Amino acid sequence: MTSEGWGTPPVEPISQHYIVCGGNALAHRLVLELVEHYEVPVVVLVADRTRDHAPQIEQLSGVAAVVEYASVTEEALRAVSIGTARGLALVEGSDQENIHAALSAQNHNPDIRIVFRMFNQRLGENIERLLRNGAALSGSATAAPAFASAALGRPNSVEIEGRYLHIAFDDDITSDRICVVADQIDRQDLGRIRLLPEQQGDSAEFVRLAAEFGDQGPIRPGGVRPELAPSAEPAPSAGPEPSPGPAREGEPGGRAALQVLRIEPREPIDWMRRLRWRLLDTMRFFTSARMRLVLLTALAAVLLAFGVLWYLNRNFGWTVYIALLDLAGAAQPDQLSDVAAGTGAGTGGFWQRVAQVVITICGITFAPVATAIAVEVLGSGRRGQPRNPGAGTRDHVIVVGLGNVGTRVATQLHTMGVPVVCMERDPQARGIAAVRALGIPVVMGDGPFEQQLRRARLKHSRALVAVSGDDATNLEAALEARHGNPEVRVVVRLFEDDFASHFYKTLDNAASRSVSYLAAPAFAAALMGREVRGTLSVLRHVLLIAELTVEDGSGLIGLNRHDLEDPGGVRVIAVRFAHGGQLQWNFPDRTRRLAPGDQIVVAATRSGLARLNTVAVEEQG
Repeated sequence: MTSEGWGTPPVEPISQHYIVCGGNALAHRLVLELVEHYEVPVVVLVADRTRDHAPQIEQLSGVAAVVEYASVTEEALRAVSIGTARGLALVEGSDQENIHAALSAQNHNPDIRIVFRMFNQRLGENIERLLRNGAALSGSATAAPAFASAALGRPNSVEIEGRYLHIAFDDDITSDRICVVADQIDRQDLGRIRLLPEQQGDSAEFVRLAAEFGDQGPIRPGGVRPELAPSAEPAPSAGPEPSPGPAREGEPGGRAALQVLRIEPREPIDWMRRLRWRLLDTMRFFTSARMRLVLLTALAAVLLAFGVLWYLNRNFGWTVYIALLDLAGAAQPDQLSDVAAGTGAGTGGFWQRVAQVVITICGITFAPVATAIAVEVLGSGRRGQPRNPGAGTRDHVIVVGLGNVGTRVATQLHTMGVPVVCMERDPQARGIAAVRALGIPVVMGDGPFEQQLRRARLKHSRALVAVSGDDATNLEAALEARHGNPEVRVVVRLFEDDFASHFYKTLDNAASRSVSYLAAPAFAAALMGREVRGTLSVLRHVLLIAELTVEDGSGLIGLNRHDLEDPGGVRVIAVRFAHGGQLQWNFPDRTRRLAPGDQIVVAATRSGLARLNTVAVEEQG
């Protein structure tokens, strides 16, 4: 099942297989998708068979071979039989390495389907144009919306032609839902969730009775006369799918439904709150008790001297003018000759001079503080300059880890108008420069989490998102955050499902997501030539929103909604017919058959989308 490969195919000559290059978590999930749901032969190319997820990949029964090469070279590609492969997935390495490997693979096999991971999406789009049959995807961009929305305590959404699909739970489900996507939801046992259940709602009983009775009476012995059957209304031919009936006793009754928003909700911060935070931030210069005592004493002296000046001159405007000049050290002093001659115009004698001296000396105290405030305000606004969280930082989200995912999450939250503070222990992390360019504060250092979180203003935060590459580090950050602020919401990146289940059972107001679990179905579908528009999280499970075009010769031709949805795992939520026009949501005619040029948008489970892809390309088998 394994081979060193050096220059020769890893096993007996193999063809029509798929190659996955990488041994990380995404590669692991992608291989699982391909062997379990698409049932295709897979050859895996890893840099080190003993590191990361390579040992687990090697144990998967559907993997044809695991080949070890330090990098994806020409020799490595020949070793995995690139010339006879149907698809290649590059899910590890830098953008530059993946571009080089993709172009090399196309030279060996011009017809191969190539899917490569790219952090720089704009560059990826340009590289796609150089490939005959390629697609650039970003795992972090696919997963980031789910993490950002989880931090805000709301479901993420997928945009389809100006509408935003999202998942609503229980009491948040409205009457205009598109379809029920899950039932039997038990947050203490995530394995009991049924995605896209066969149960269609209250009409299920009516359908069952219709199947058991004919025109002349019961079809089976023991059936009840039609006139004695319980009354039930048939399901409407159009409109939203009915909700599931009440749960039986002892069964979890939670449910989730797919709904549409015309405008994606934002989290803008009103200007009054921002002004209040800025004022609080300014007060950081007066937090020292000794400093407050000095400044208050100086202020009292200035006010007293101002009162003396006003009493002597009885001209408020002139008093303000001379007091401000004295504060700035710019007042014109009396000349000794003028005093002796008694010609010191505008003076009030000895007491006025005393008051002006007091104001001038106090101005020396205020000037450095005002200068420090100005420098801080101007310096913090410079793009790319280091910035620490201000004392006025409130209602923000703390993002722990500035790898690919953390950078995407922080950027998306910032775009939505949510205050963000980032934490990173590695000074060389690629995301530090990116978030600092947006003016997002970054807490640096490798000290204890407790200390770092205190610097990140944990007490005043609304949520913490831990998205480093290590499950234990993420869990430690979450537990420390909950210890320091019991009300904070925590969102944790976890790979292991068992680990996540214990996490849900232990903590309230918490969520976990897996980047690889969210991104792998999109990579697998792209490898099969299909487009996944986005993924929606149903707790730890994933629902895919995909758009399929019915092409000439496709196995989808002639199928209707009943045919597509009957085996389960798929719901057709919108249709656009070949003659053009807009998408028709919840198209009521379930018997109309698909023709070449039609487009459908489906909500599907991983296995459901795999079945659709198999049907769509079966003519090539």
